[in-house]
Amino acid sequence: MIENKTPLILCVDDEVVGLRVRKMLLERAGYRVLTAEDGRSGIDLFASQPIDAVVLDYAMPGMHGGEVAKRMRQAKPTVPILLLSAYVGLPEEVSSLVDIYMTKGEGAPALLQKLGNLLSM
Repeated sequence: MIENKTPLILCVDDEVVGLRVRKMLLERAGYRVLTAEDGRSGIDLFASQPIDAVVLDYAMPGMHGGEVAKRMRQAKPTVPILLLSAYVGLPEEVSSLVDIYMTKGEGAPALLQKLGNLLSM
């Protein structure tokens, strides 16, 4: 990545171990990474930081990823959102709010490729 500004990625997931692993993976790939362990914290970071893309979990207590994505879209409609979930086949009203939907089972190489594609759009 030969840009003057390294992309800042926001990862939102209530599963702390998965969040830490994703942060390390993305940092090794050259990204700057902020993390949030729930939807509310994610929305606050999203509003206050110059986020370039979001990697968002779907199933979280309090506020699921669909609601988080909806609020993020209202605040900054052009920031790409990748929804990451253990669930297959989310409702259309949720998948329509995000740029890319992938399952956690697709693995790290797929995540890096899809995130790279989002950032280059």
